[in-house]
Order: sequence, then structure tokens, then C-alpha cells
Amino acid sequence: MAVGGFNGTDPAPTLTDFRSDVAERRIHYFIRGHSMFGGRGSGGSHEAADISAWVEANYAPETVDGVVIYDLTAPPKNS
Repeated sequence: MAVGGFNGTDPAPTLTDFRSDVAERRIHYFIRGHSMFGGRGSGGSHEAADISAWVEANYAPETVDGVVIYDLTAPPKNS
């Protein structure tokens, strides 16, 4: 699932929906990517930016072949 849609401007899923999916183990990994148009201040989805910020604040990053991923099945950093 592409958070924020293909180009990062879709407001789905919401942060609440994403957190619920993580809690219910429907999402296992988050891959930090580069959006063409996403991100706050550049026309991107605030939801996508909020989800990225929440993931980065709560889960430890791992780098695999130069790609930053987060294992959302691992305990949160501050638990």
C-alpha cells in the first residue's frame, strides 16, 4: 500500500487508520521512500507526513541495501 497514494497527495489512510492496522498486525513493514510530490509544504498529504513522523518516532529504522525500513511488528522504541 502506498501511504498517500501513488504520488503522496492522497489523504488515505489516515494516521488513525494506519495505527489501527499496525495494532491489528495488518501492516508489517514501513518503507521510507521518496515521494515525487509528497511531504508537507509541497502539496503532499498531511496524513502521509503524519504517518511517516509517527513511524519514525516509534520504531527503529533498519537499512537494507540502502533502503530504510521499519519493522512494525517489533515492539515500539519507547515500550
